[in-house]
Amino acid sequence: MINVYVVSAFSKDNAGGNRAGLVFDRPDLSPAQKMAIAKDLGYAETAFITKSSLADFHLEYFTPTEEVPLCGHATIATFAFLNLTNKLSKSEYKIETKSGVLSIKVNQDGMILMEQNAPTFFNLLPLNAFTDCIYLNSINDELPIQIVSTGLKDILLPIKSSKDLQQLNPNLNVMTQLSKKQNVIGIHAFALEEGESTITAICRNFAPLYDIDEESATGTSNCALACYLFKYIEKKSQYIFEQGYNLNNPSRIVVNLTTHDDIIDTVFVGGYGYLVETKSVSA
Repeated sequence: MINVYVVSAFSKDNAGGNRAGLVFDRPDLSPAQKMAIAKDLGYAETAFITKSSLADFHLEYFTPTEEVPLCGHATIATFAFLNLTNKLSKSEYKIETKSGVLSIKVNQDGMILMEQNAPTFFNLLPLNAFTDCIYLNSINDELPIQIVSTGLKDILLPIKSSKDLQQLNPNLNVMTQLSKKQNVIGIHAFALEEGESTITAICRNFAPLYDIDEESATGTSNCALACYLFKYIEKKSQYIFEQGYNLNNPSRIVVNLTTHDDIIDTVFVGGYGYLVETKSVSA
């Protein structure tokens, strides 16, 4: 049997968040076994953590259907768990992933911050790309629909209001085909918050191509969104996003940018986490 720790990352007030399975120190497992474990658990991603010759830890990420190069919430979950169990002794670590060697920062208050790649902006999509997928009138056509990546490619879809966002009822079959055609993980829909709110935007994330109808917290997608907002809306050093309300799992994701001359140098996504349960599964 294999021990799995279930940890919720990007939690809000020690509740909600996005659950990931964590398996430590099992380098003997094959990719097929890892996939089977991820499928058995049923979470969007499960992380497998082993030793690395290049960094402090080597992380691999499996969805129920395939391996992905990077996963924000599973990484935050990993280090939140290590921190909660007093297995960390310094404030900065390096991890080896299929997206490269990345930095992790551990704040004294328990917030975990994970480095992402600098943003890459890809093609713009027309409004009619979402015909038969969602109600087109809910899209905020004053902002671009664009594919952006800080490690994983997502379509960033601006929605007119948080009410419109809440009422989105996408055709997941059409969305799957759109994701396949555009070679993206999924669609990250967002509505900007108005007024004095400390929250930058409310978000919903759909990745049906990877058997994830909707996800309650996505670190990589919100990093891409922060870079998008830096480019098109307001240049700030910190953006705060909330996600998961439609899943009754409110989540909070913090993205910090360092920049010079309007160029983004580093991107870090941060959040808190808590242990949900420990399980035993067979490979």
